[in-house]
Amino acid sequence: MKKFLVPTDFSDTSKNAARYAVELAQDDPQTTIILYNVYDKLAPGVDGSPLTESDEDRKKVLSQALHNLEIELHEISTVRIEYVAEEGGSLVESIEKYVRYNGINVVIMGITGATRLEQIFFGSNALNMSRQGVCPVIIVPPKATFKKIQNVMLLSDFKNVKSTTPVAQIRLILDIFKPNFHIVNVDSEHYVQLTDDYKRERDWLEKTFSDYRPEFYFIRMYDFLEATDAFISDHNIDLIVTVPRRHSFLSGLYKTSHTKKLAYHSHIPVAAIHE
Repeated sequence: MKKFLVPTDFSDTSKNAARYAVELAQDDPQTTIILYNVYDKLAPGVDGSPLTESDEDRKKVLSQALHNLEIELHEISTVRIEYVAEEGGSLVESIEKYVRYNGINVVIMGITGATRLEQIFFGSNALNMSRQGVCPVIIVPPKATFKKIQNVMLLSDFKNVKSTTPVAQIRLILDIFKPNFHIVNVDSEHYVQLTDDYKRERDWLEKTFSDYRPEFYFIRMYDFLEATDAFISDHNIDLIVTVPRRHSFLSGLYKTSHTKKLAYHSHIPVAAIHE
């Protein structure tokens, strides 16, 4: 049985991700959607007096809100849905703990738009979760609508793929959706022929994912997002798979990662699978 965890704060963005998740799981009776909400512990009033609302009261209210969302989602899908409201501090830490102890296969989260500076300096819970590496995180854009996943593209830099490719988690995504599999490299240095290094990296990927019959594409363009957009359009891509790399603090501060760029820019979901 597969379990998809869908964190929600009842915002339009998180509800859209929940709708996407239940439609994604619609055709698999072995999949359970778990709606997940984390609430902060109540602090006393400023004068030290207890508040009239208790933590247990809040949990009851949030559980009812999750139940209402379950009813709403069942109007569009018959997938099995459960829900959990629990007290916690950090949302990302709470999700990570829940994933580890409850056998979650995939986390599905929404992401809100942001200004350029906000994207660079603040990020989002979805991006922060994708960096934890506990399981694949599918990031759903605010206006994304469900489309059956038939074509998946894996973006690869073709550098040290044997040590940096999370094979098991990529296989999990491919086994769930059984799509056509496209492995894509965008690099401004490509010329007419590939270097021997690129050929070796491609051969390893081809052998490793031979069960999925991958097709390879090497695109020479300077603008990464422009190249990705064109490929998505030309090949009817339904899901982008990207592997966030671990950067130092300074490199992460001054250079926005491809995963972050895609998460904020893409109109289709992005599955971040950590190396």
